[in-house]
Amino acid sequence: MNPQTLHQMSERVAQLMEERLKARGTGLRAKLAHRGRALPRKLRAEAELLVEAEARSVSPKLARQIDMERVSLAYDALVRHLKPIGASARRATLAVNLAATVVFVLVVTAAAVLAVMVWRDYL
Repeated sequence: MNPQTLHQMSERVAQLMEERLKARGTGLRAKLAHRGRALPRKLRAEAELLVEAEARSVSPKLARQIDMERVSLAYDALVRHLKPIGASARRATLAVNLAATVVFVLVVTAAAVLAVMVWRDYL
């Protein structure tokens, strides 16, 4: 794999980090320094592997040491985690969360009313 391909891979991950995590900076290294803690630990290590592979790809001697299969697996895992969720899925999740909140508030209110009624000997 040539350095251009590795650069494109890291730029794609950097773009997704900017869209999903609001990471600032130029390039994957800067975005990882800014918002890398928002990624899970394993994916943070994968992103660091991608940054290191991109840096090594500039030198022909070091480029031969890059495990391209490992780098492509890291790239796939990062893209799969960072790719945007569809708008319909986001709306469905929001609706479920709202319904669960309303049900929880109703249950807590009913329990409080029942407790007050028992405490005041109305029941």
